[in-house]
Amino acid sequence: MGRIPLVSSEAPSPTPAERAEAKKRLLAPLAQIAVPGPERLKKTDPGYQHETLEDEFARDRYPERESVPVRERLARFRTWTKVHVRRVVLVAAVIVVVAALGVWWGVRPKGPVPLTQSDVNSSITKALQDQAKQQAALPADGTTAYAAVRLSLVVITTGTGLGAGTVVKDDGTILTALHVVKGATAITVRFADGTQSAATVTASTPDQDIAVLTPATLPEVVVAATLGGGVGVGDEVFAVGNPLGYAGSLSGGVVSALNRTVTIQGTTLSGLIQTDAAVNPGNSGGPLVNKAGQVVGVVTALANPSGADSFAGIGFAVPIATAGGAAGAPPK
Repeated sequence: MGRIPLVSSEAPSPTPAERAEAKKRLLAPLAQIAVPGPERLKKTDPGYQHETLEDEFARDRYPERESVPVRERLARFRTWTKVHVRRVVLVAAVIVVVAALGVWWGVRPKGPVPLTQSDVNSSITKALQDQAKQQAALPADGTTAYAAVRLSLVVITTGTGLGAGTVVKDDGTILTALHVVKGATAITVRFADGTQSAATVTASTPDQDIAVLTPATLPEVVVAATLGGGVGVGDEVFAVGNPLGYAGSLSGGVVSALNRTVTIQGTTLSGLIQTDAAVNPGNSGGPLVNKAGQVVGVVTALANPSGADSFAGIGFAVPIATAGGAAGAPPK
């Protein structure tokens, strides 16, 4: 084997020329020292990362030893502007939507205010007051009843007494109580318009104290009453007649009872309507009407335990369903 040469571990000493170059570099100004910059990677080099539009625009605006054509800079600026305009428009749209929602929330219809007990009481009180005003503005039941029957009323006079009657047919037929005209030699009737005429009894039902009169002369206009139906206890009724000579008087009351029996001048009558409407001499034969003015009975008698011929709180009337049959009226 050949002999291996020995290698010294000490570095060789620089030459005088190398020492002079190093000293020159140390004493040279810093600006003259060439500092190698980082090499820019190409798009094809490994590790290359795409720059964002902001980075690229910033690099173009502040180039490092490179000159970018103005046309290319303008094209890149327009691209950058479009992107940012979209963002600005999007932000503006969001702001508008939020503002619109805020306005809607401020002006939206509020829900109903919860009612308190005071509100309920006030509403009920007002409703009752309004109802009372409406009722006060309406005509009274008696006013309506009298207006409906007034033109059909007849005053009946005989040589011995005074009574009342009702025109119940267009031919002037009059319905009254039999005891008003019983035994009379002359009967005179006076209509609502003042027309007077002699009259005769053409039909009667003594068991019900009902008589039918036919006048010799009729008024220019004949107004017949409207016949009603049945009544019940508690119904409001009005007696219309000529009590004690006061023609065309109205008294009000209610139906006190039905199917009463009473004896009048020796004749017993049954199936009568009892009422507390005031009935006095001169009411006999007159109509008993309901609040609509329909004839529901013919007043025939009054009851008085003292025997005096005056009202004592109880009057009687023949139901129109019974009395009307004598005049040929259909059953009610």
